[in-house]
Amino acid sequence: METQTYTNPAKLTGPQPEKSRLRMDKLLQDRVYSLSITIVVICIVASVVFPQNFPTFENLSQLLLNLSIDTIVAVGMMLLLISGMFDLSVGSMVAFAGGLTANLMYFHGFPVPLAITIGLLSALLVGWVNGYLIAYQGINPMIQTLAMLGILRGGALLVAGAGIQNLPYWFNAIGQSRLLGIQMPVWYMLLTVAVFSFLVNRTIFFRRYYYIGGNAKAAELSGIEVKKMKQFAFILSAVLAAVAGILLTSRLGAAMSTLGRGLELRVITAAILGGASLTGGVGKIVGALLGALFMGIVANIMIIARISGLWQEIILGLILISAVWLDLYLIRRSRA
Repeated sequence: METQTYTNPAKLTGPQPEKSRLRMDKLLQDRVYSLSITIVVICIVASVVFPQNFPTFENLSQLLLNLSIDTIVAVGMMLLLISGMFDLSVGSMVAFAGGLTANLMYFHGFPVPLAITIGLLSALLVGWVNGYLIAYQGINPMIQTLAMLGILRGGALLVAGAGIQNLPYWFNAIGQSRLLGIQMPVWYMLLTVAVFSFLVNRTIFFRRYYYIGGNAKAAELSGIEVKKMKQFAFILSAVLAAVAGILLTSRLGAAMSTLGRGLELRVITAAILGGASLTGGVGKIVGALLGALFMGIVANIMIIARISGLWQEIILGLILISAVWLDLYLIRRSRA
């Protein structure tokens, strides 16, 4: 009796074109992967075009220092976007927390640790209020956080006035000291990204934000305390913004009520570029870093190329529009 041998056609013909195409599409839709490649290409081109200015240690370390504040705030914004929400008050929180901390030290003689603690507690209270009114009272996140933006900006004017300088040495050392030649805010940024990347990727509690962003009603029916988790996300966002504001004030050695203007749009853009979606349910914390890095590199190149500040604002606005369009395009494609 003859025996027949069956051979898998895939072994003879290699990977099927359809599977290869689907695999490539999935890889390209991974914003962390595609954005990383884009950043590498831009850096190579910038190094060739501006060899005396861009690829220097001084320029790259300054670039990282400039984006460190945005990235810390963007981590909190990424968590909110994953859960299907956002916070427009983070820029004002940066100014208020820094101004309040400086005010307590300069005018009232508070010790540095106590002043910083009160600054962070004020952010916790603001985040609690935002989260409570949005999660429990049903106020639209845009309306609530836009109102809080105005309140905090006015509060920053009250506590910081025209500016507060001559802050204590030990406070300034937090943001001005260096490790391996790089200022400390960069290390704080990397630590923040590393910690929250671990929490979101490895802990059940933070993984629940993906379910909330994907379908809040289904998440609540499955036993997740959606309202409490939403409120906690706003608290984290406000506290991270306060940390960024205190670091920025320390780095500058002065508190100003104008700090953080426009920051909310930059961090939302960075988060969307890094893989977040306005509809919620997707995103990676490291994407916030990559999005901020991309925008920082573009801004740095424009400065080196001596492009007018007016055009810089226009270009950054176009990047925001492009990021939103890309988000919508990928959503439509995934549903097709």
